[in-house]
Amino acid sequence: PLPFSYTALSPEISETTLHFHHDKHLQAYVDNLNKALTDCPELQRLSLEELLQTLDQIPEPKRTAIRNNGGGVYNHYLYFDCMGGKGGHPCGPLAQAMDRAFGSYEEWKLRMKEAAMGQFGSGYAWLVCGNGGGLSVVKTPNQDCPITQGQWPLLCIDVWEHAYYLDYQNRRADYVDAWFDLIK
Repeated sequence: PLPFSYTALSPEISETTLHFHHDKHLQAYVDNLNKALTDCPELQRLSLEELLQTLDQIPEPKRTAIRNNGGGVYNHYLYFDCMGGKGGHPCGPLAQAMDRAFGSYEEWKLRMKEAAMGQFGSGYAWLVCGNGGGLSVVKTPNQDCPITQGQWPLLCIDVWEHAYYLDYQNRRADYVDAWFDLIK
């Protein structure tokens, strides 16, 4: 289930978009991941994070389906989980880490928007923590996930058209600006 009601993000993201995005798109990734794992009991024992972190050890015939659908599940779970607030500046250790990495929250927002706008086609922009503990902003195409490259995702914005097209048509920048008002 969504971690908030279908109307909680209105007017920035409509109830219609959330039903479509969560109930159709995310559900398809869940169903397809489960289908890919049906004949792999050894992989069923792994967490979603473990599956994505060990893709190179997964048998080649299953790897693409697990990367695409496992990434789709992971990315959407994080996307929905990081929303439901009313924006605003973080506080405490996260705020300090963002100031160290980006200079300010406002500079982080600029970098995050640049990544979201600079992702050609479908994908995500991410706030990630690297192995050394530092924060950075990255972008990934399709359902790729930074966890496969040893980075720990903290939040992401989905820039696939299904995330915003019903509400914003081709105005991705307006959607990204609205998203900042929804993160918690």
